[in-house]
Amino acid sequence: MTKTQEIIIRSLHRIEELEEVRKLECNIWGDTDSIPSHQTITAVKNGGLVLGAYCKDQLIGFQYSFPGFNGKSAYLCSHILGIDEQFRNKGVGEKLKLAQREEAIKLGYSHITWTYDPLESINGYLNIGKLGGVCSTYIANCYGEMKDLLNSGIPSDRFLVEWHIGKKETTDSRGRGIALDLVMENSLIQWDTIENGLPVPSFTLGLPEPECDTAFVAIPKDFRTIRATNIQAANEWRMKSRDVFSDLFQQGWQVTDFIKNSTTEIPVQFYVLTKN
Repeated sequence: MTKTQEIIIRSLHRIEELEEVRKLECNIWGDTDSIPSHQTITAVKNGGLVLGAYCKDQLIGFQYSFPGFNGKSAYLCSHILGIDEQFRNKGVGEKLKLAQREEAIKLGYSHITWTYDPLESINGYLNIGKLGGVCSTYIANCYGEMKDLLNSGIPSDRFLVEWHIGKKETTDSRGRGIALDLVMENSLIQWDTIENGLPVPSFTLGLPEPECDTAFVAIPKDFRTIRATNIQAANEWRMKSRDVFSDLFQQGWQVTDFIKNSTTEIPVQFYVLTKN
């Protein structure tokens, strides 16, 4: 994608458009177990939302949401977002989420939830660092064993993100401005570097002292490469991070920010947690 190729985001309502979405989903995840278009069109007609991202009339990304209800209030449950491989890491996901926020507000929602793999640093930076979502719920093996191209080989653990779209400022930003060496020293997961410069977790620190109000947790910059080349290291990251986040959430901590480390010598990024 070049700078001159404009990305257009629009809501989808016709069965032909939603069938295009189904086919793109199959291409992205490498299987045929996709969401049927009769389900997405039913959701669209009953408070749900499907957004398509287009480049020169080609569907290159989508987002699908349906209504949720927790017994007290209604919210939008953001189920799946997918982008064609050639258009990833180009800001399309952020465009889809911002459009989702606008359309959700039009529909009367003030709150959007979704899940994502907390070890995927690109998603962490977008969901927490840029959009201002927060998380205090860790779901171990959320979807059971998944055999698609993006999830096979390790438990499907997920963060449950809460995005309060009525707020103008949602990101806590406590971790920004803190020296990187201090963040590294205090990360509750420490790491070693192995072949190809990839990190593996080495040991974990104890939970923060009661007087602390900020905590840091390292995750790999490139978890997908680790999963593709060293499944043992991928599972070590999964289990150690599961233990750390679960313990923190039980003690009343909440993920409120994300530190994107651009230093090439440091193979990790950091979540920032604050007292809930």
